Amino acid sequence: MEYSGRRRKRRDPWRLIGRSTVSFFCVCFAQFALYLLSSFFNSSNIITLLFLSVMVLLGLTVIGRRCKQLFGLRGSAPGFVFGNILFMWCVYLVVIRQGGSGHNQDFVWVPATHPGVAPRPVWVPQIRFWVGVVVAVSAISFLLDIIFHAELIILLFGLYRIISGDPGFVDYGPISNTETYLEGSELPTSDIYEGSPFVESSLLLQRVRYCKLCHAHVKGFDHHCPAFGNCIGQNNHLLFMVLLAGFIIVEACYILGASQFTDTSRKLDSDELKQVSWAVKLATSTMVFSILQVLWQAAFLAWHIYCVCSNIRTEEWMHWKKYPEFQDIMHPQLGEIGTATWFRNPYDKGIWQNLKEFIEAKG
Repeated sequence: MEYSGRRRKRRDPWRLIGRSTVSFFCVCFAQFALYLLSSFFNSSNIITLLFLSVMVLLGLTVIGRRCKQLFGLRGSAPGFVFGNILFMWCVYLVVIRQGGSGHNQDFVWVPATHPGVAPRPVWVPQIRFWVGVVVAVSAISFLLDIIFHAELIILLFGLYRIISGDPGFVDYGPISNTETYLEGSELPTSDIYEGSPFVESSLLLQRVRYCKLCHAHVKGFDHHCPAFGNCIGQNNHLLFMVLLAGFIIVEACYILGASQFTDTSRKLDSDELKQVSWAVKLATSTMVFSILQVLWQAAFLAWHIYCVCSNIRTEEWMHWKKYPEFQDIMHPQLGEIGTATWFRNPYDKGIWQNLKEFIEAKG
């Protein structure tokens, strides 16, 4: 019997470029919409801005799906992720870092703001000449700057690895045309027999599921991640969680820097504030976007930590009724009608053993 590996189809480079271009415009449009929101509601508190931003993003999602149906425009989710990262990085470098990298000096020459008024020395702690106006700011700490850029570079490298890597594709024999598979289905039992070349151990034969988006069976399949354009399986599950934590760290650093910049900029007098109002609004809108990202990513990371500690996959937890090993059938007793099915996890060996197996898992 011959065996062949089924992998994801090779992506057409021109199609990928086209979708990435669509994603780039989507990023710019979404960020511009949030910027306008911050402009119209610049006096609102952060809770109000968060709520309104969620509504705006949901509305843009509906519009995007409608454009997809009407015009056939399709974006790339990984391109959208990369686009947002690069956009936030540019805002940090051009606005927050430049506006927040103040330095201490006792006396500075303040340029004349009115004709006939000579420049005069004044004492201003922690100032920065920026966009033609003296802006008193709290300096972005050197440590925060280093952490942000170092983690961002590692994050970009990790994104490349997880997008282009093998999540744990499994080689198997030819499949009959009459057999159909749903997402999460296991390998057909007819393809698993003693002595087959791809059988490494009894553990390999378990928890292999089919992803209908990648058209492949994946070992340790957890879910298909649209943001990374790849399955999350045994080979990249740890990297996936590290990337989630990395996103949270980068966005937390950005939120800290942006909040320092906006809080200090609002203390300026009205003339100075007018000259930097666009920067304050941009920093506010991107900060709100980062807060929303941190909220759902932290919840998602917490869920995956729970799954790892319990030795269960997301797909298994959602569709446990499809898998007999997760079903504990209670037969009816005398006088009762029907059977009851309860969930049980046969793979749970305790937190420490589950963590050990997860870390030591190899493709």
